Amino acid sequence: MNPQTPRLVLPEPDPAVFAAATELASHARLPAAVSNVRFGTAGWTDKTLIASGLFYPKGVSSAEARLRHYATHFDLVEVDATYYSLLPPEVAARWIEFTPASFRFDVKAHPILTGHSVDSERLPKDLRDALAARGLTGRLPHKRVPDEIAREIAARFRAFLAPLGAAGRLGALMLQFPPWFTATRGNARYLEALRENWPDVPLSVELRNKSWLLPERRQRVFDLLRAHAMAYVVVDEPDVERGGVPPVEAVTEDSLSLVRFHGQNHSGWSKPGASVHERFDYLYSADELRVWVAPVRRLAERAERVHALFNNCVRNYAVLGAKGLSVLLEADATAPPPPA
Repeated sequence: MNPQTPRLVLPEPDPAVFAAATELASHARLPAAVSNVRFGTAGWTDKTLIASGLFYPKGVSSAEARLRHYATHFDLVEVDATYYSLLPPEVAARWIEFTPASFRFDVKAHPILTGHSVDSERLPKDLRDALAARGLTGRLPHKRVPDEIAREIAARFRAFLAPLGAAGRLGALMLQFPPWFTATRGNARYLEALRENWPDVPLSVELRNKSWLLPERRQRVFDLLRAHAMAYVVVDEPDVERGGVPPVEAVTEDSLSLVRFHGQNHSGWSKPGASVHERFDYLYSADELRVWVAPVRRLAERAERVHALFNNCVRNYAVLGAKGLSVLLEADATAPPPPA
């Protein structure tokens, strides 16, 4: 670590909640799955997860070893690295080698597809140089990226997905839109255009502006997604002024339903400029997970597959949440029906 870089210091979890979550998760089957519901976390290389020593055994330190270990616990993962950088297809090919045939990857879309700003410093050198030649450096608003460079970024991202798609290992391309992506006719057309441009890729959509989920509008939004075979992403997240949407159950694509658990860290989500770890520093209690058993079961009755992904990637909190929910869902499935 650079001596000038401040060390990340996280609050300690509540000991009782942490002990209960750990005990619950210890009963999960390996890999964690119940019927047509797969469980997983948003990545497998978070630095606080590795530093905690609570998931990876000593000596499991290479990229290959960590993914192989992860795949013994879960048969699903969300890849978030693709949001930050363009990865070469060879990386996806290696992931396929490191995991069993049943393992699936949900891949988060590059910001060039979702309207976020693009960090030019994270682009390959030739694209970075092409932007610099036009005086474009640093973090660029989406609309400032020249069309030809935007198309090239999208093409390289598509090339990365190709091995996963060809091997049947791509669960979904997850399009998480920013809070400023509001419910307008233009943005609805943008969603339609994405499906036209990505006709053979399973798409899921996470909306982060409440305007899409207003009671008088949400059915039209779900109808739009259904018409274009786009799976709506159900979320559990804080109800904050910008970015918090309600946990509305909806299946808009029969083949797949997704639920993403972001935690309920209200202060982190409301803090301007909060780091990723500040936003997602949240440990679900068993009672909070239990609330989601019935909704996930209903989604599983309506969709062929359900992906339940925990994005509270601080220490081993996401691992505990994913395993804990799987235990509760399985226990609910085996419980005798209530008396008539």
